[in-house]
Amino acid sequence: MDQSFETKIVHHSLKKTNHIRSKTTPIFQTSAFTFSSLEELEGFYQGDESYLYSRTGNPNTDELGQMVANLEGAPSGVATSSGLSAILAGLLSVVSSGDHIVAAEDIYGGTHHLLKEELKNLGIETSFVNFADQTAIRDAILENTKLLYSETVTNPFLRVEQIDTLVKLGKDYNLYTMVDNTFATPYLLNPYQEGIDIVAHSATKYLGGHSDVTAGVVVGSEELMTKARQKVVNLGSNLSSFEAWLTCRGIKTLALRMERQSANAKQLADALYQNSNIKKVYYPTDLSSKGNGAIVTIELADTCDIHRFFSSLGWVKIVPTLAGVETTVSYPLGTSHRALSLEEQQNIGINQQVVRISIGIEDAEDIIKQFDEAIHASI
Repeated sequence: MDQSFETKIVHHSLKKTNHIRSKTTPIFQTSAFTFSSLEELEGFYQGDESYLYSRTGNPNTDELGQMVANLEGAPSGVATSSGLSAILAGLLSVVSSGDHIVAAEDIYGGTHHLLKEELKNLGIETSFVNFADQTAIRDAILENTKLLYSETVTNPFLRVEQIDTLVKLGKDYNLYTMVDNTFATPYLLNPYQEGIDIVAHSATKYLGGHSDVTAGVVVGSEELMTKARQKVVNLGSNLSSFEAWLTCRGIKTLALRMERQSANAKQLADALYQNSNIKKVYYPTDLSSKGNGAIVTIELADTCDIHRFFSSLGWVKIVPTLAGVETTVSYPLGTSHRALSLEEQQNIGINQQVVRISIGIEDAEDIIKQFDEAIHASI
């Protein structure tokens, strides 16, 4: 029987390991698994046994990978040590030395650095272009291009990627397509079902949801995820069983959290649009029928002192991440995008007045009041 998203996230479990009928999947806090004979040991390499060593696989990490794959409507998923390692595993499942990637220029700074510096050292080149311009994407495609890469909702300016356009371009040029779906989550968007080949998540964010894990997940076809899984094993970027278990626990409340946080974000965005001390408010209006996400980015007016703003936020914490149940702020210029060159920052709009707000589950009026106070104090 088909189940709704809200039901799936509560009732998913790795039943093949649950022989004692535990209500939740137990934590397999073990570095290795035992065998009763050499024949049984050989059976692992022949595919008869599931687990050998927790770097090569663990029931908790398998549960997390498959749980997110199911929510995305993908056949298979792989859990990794962080969002960036999930992105790397996905990338290396389709590109290698001598290949070329075309990526959106307005993506997370950590991913930008990974593509520009680390993959370049592996012989993989990347061209960064404006993905809002289809002609610019086409012009950047070379004979050795293998992949188009973007984010469903870009970080930090929340441009909603045109997935149908990306999929069409991939088919037109016989290229793989990959997106980071962290900001939208599977609750709001399912890009794999729309034709994207690989979808990555920083599970540290909304999937875990409580700021107590660092994890990643990448999903796609069985063929590509077999390759991605081998990269995780070979590079040692596996996730611990406990963090996988915590993330699975967090996912059970994903729908409730996203519904509340998205509603709060819209109320905050609407209030900030009316504030004359805000030069610009960035918030999607057409992301999903379920909501438009829980991130609001603002650019304060030039007359606002950014230091006074940040020091006047009261109970709102300054952190270099997002998506916990508490409302927080980050400073892209000083954290997520500080490694970009000045020209690269200017091209996508990063400047000293830009603030990214991650909205939590608190009372919306309290959130609005606190930002009003901080903005007033910065004048």
